[in-house]
Amino acid sequence: MLEDKYLVCKDCGNEFLFSASEQEFYAEKGFQNEPGRCPDCRRARKQQRNGYSSRSREDRPVFSTVCADCGQETTVPFEPSGDRPVYCRDCYQARRNRY
Repeated sequence: MLEDKYLVCKDCGNEFLFSASEQEFYAEKGFQNEPGRCPDCRRARKQQRNGYSSRSREDRPVFSTVCADCGQETTVPFEPSGDRPVYCRDCYQARRNRY
């Protein structure tokens, strides 16, 4: 029978509970290692990995450019360097779906 135990988060250093039910879940999934991060740090890391930061989308810089395919003006979330073509959303999706 598994028992609740406390682990130390490798990011924030706080103790967190690794419950018996969580341990059972880990075992069912075949996970070999115990969690190294507390739930809050895991959530923050997941959001960061998925492209969510503390800045909202409205705060992020956008750059105006002209689509290399259709010639329409568009905005992109990066500064075009000029050495590679940049596409509007529709043309990018169309090119992406071809491959």
